[in-house]
Amino acid sequence: MGGMAGFFGWRVVAASFMLALSAWGIGFYGPSVYLQALRVRQGWSPGLVGSAITLHFLASALLVAWLPRLHRRLGVPGATRLGVLASALGVAAWGAATQPWMLAPAALLTAVGWALTSAAAIAVWVSPWFDRRRPFALAMAYNGASAGGIVFVPLWAWLIGARGFAEAALWVALGTGVLGWWLAGRFLAATPGGLGQHPDGGAAPPPPRPRLAAATTSLWRQPRFRSISAAFALGLAAQIGLITVLYSLLVPGLGEGRASLVVSLATAGAVLGRSLVGWLLPPGLDRRLATAGNLGLQCLGSLAMALADGAAWPLVAGALLFGLGIGNLLSFQPLIAQAEWPPEEAPQVMASLTAVNQAFYAFAPAVFGALLQWGGAWSAPALAGALQLAAALVLLAGRHPRGGRAVAPAG
Repeated sequence: MGGMAGFFGWRVVAASFMLALSAWGIGFYGPSVYLQALRVRQGWSPGLVGSAITLHFLASALLVAWLPRLHRRLGVPGATRLGVLASALGVAAWGAATQPWMLAPAALLTAVGWALTSAAAIAVWVSPWFDRRRPFALAMAYNGASAGGIVFVPLWAWLIGARGFAEAALWVALGTGVLGWWLAGRFLAATPGGLGQHPDGGAAPPPPRPRLAAATTSLWRQPRFRSISAAFALGLAAQIGLITVLYSLLVPGLGEGRASLVVSLATAGAVLGRSLVGWLLPPGLDRRLATAGNLGLQCLGSLAMALADGAAWPLVAGALLFGLGIGNLLSFQPLIAQAEWPPEEAPQVMASLTAVNQAFYAFAPAVFGALLQWGGAWSAPALAGALQLAAALVLLAGRHPRGGRAVAPAG
C-alpha cells in the first residue's frame, strides 16, 4: 500500500478539498451573501449585519486557539463532525433570522463550524501525509476554499432567487451537513502509520530533519511570530472585509447576475494562483518574500476598484487581480510556519496564528460594512489596499537573514 496508486494521502486531500468547499461557502463567502440577502429581505443596514459577521469571526478566533486540544479530546473526525453540524445549523439560522437578535445565535453556530473546518484544521488533516510534497498537497486541499466561492456564490444567488433566503439556507445546510459528516468519518480517521504508509507515498520515511533547540519562550516573545501574526492579520482583514462587501460593491455597476459571476471568476483566479504556486514555488524561495508579492498583487486590484468610479472594466479587472491572491494568502501561512518552526511545534503555531488573525479581522466585516453604508464606493477597496501594503511591509521587515527557519531562543 506504500505505492502512489494506493496512497491514502491523496484521498485525504480530496476529502479536505470538499470539506473546505463547504466551509468557505458557508463561513467565508457566505457572509457577503447573507449581508445582501438580509438587506433586501429585512431592510437591515450593512452595519447591523456586518456586526453579526464580526461576531462570527471573533467567536471563531476564541475557539480556534483550542483546536489542538479539541483534536486530542474528540479526535480529528469527531471535532470535524462537530464543526460540520454547527455550520449546517448555523446557516439555517441565518436564513431563518427575522429579528435582529436572531443574528447572534446564527453567528455563534457558524463560528464553531468555521473554527473547526477552516485553515488550521485543514493543515492538521493534510500535513501528516506529506513532507516533500506538502506545499502542493496543501495547495490542492485549499483550492476547495476557492471552489467554495466559485460554486456557492452563484448557487446562493440562484437558490435565493428561486426559493428565498430561508429555504435556500435549509437546502445548503442539509447538503453540506450530510456530505461533511460522511467525509470526516470516512477519510480523516486514518493515519499513515495505521495504514503502513509513509509521507508522500514513499516506501520508506524521509530522512529526519535536524532537531532544533526547543522553544522556552512564549510565541508572543518571538519577533518572527509577532511579524507573521501582524502581517497576516492586516492582510486577512483586508481580504475578509473586501470579500464581505464585494458582491454589494459590484452590484450597482454590474447588476446582480454579473456581480455574482465576477465574484465566481475572482475565486476561480484564486484556484489558478494557488495551483501555480503549488506547482512552481521553488523549495528554497523565501516564503515571506513570495507572500509580500502576493499582497502587492492584491493591493493593485483593490486600488483599481477604488478608482473605478462605477466603471465596469476597472471593477472587473480589480476584482480579478484581488482574486488571484485570495488563495495564496491562506496557504502561505502554514508554509511559513512549517519553514520557521520545528515540525512538532507547527500545529500549535498555526492554531495560535489563526486565532490572532481571526481576532483581528473579525472586526473587518463591521468596518467595511459601515464604509459601504456611509462612505463612497471607493472607501472600502481603498482601505483594503492600504492594509495589504502595510501587511507586505511588516512581513518583509521580519524576514530572517537567510529566509529560512530560525532557531528558537534558548532562554
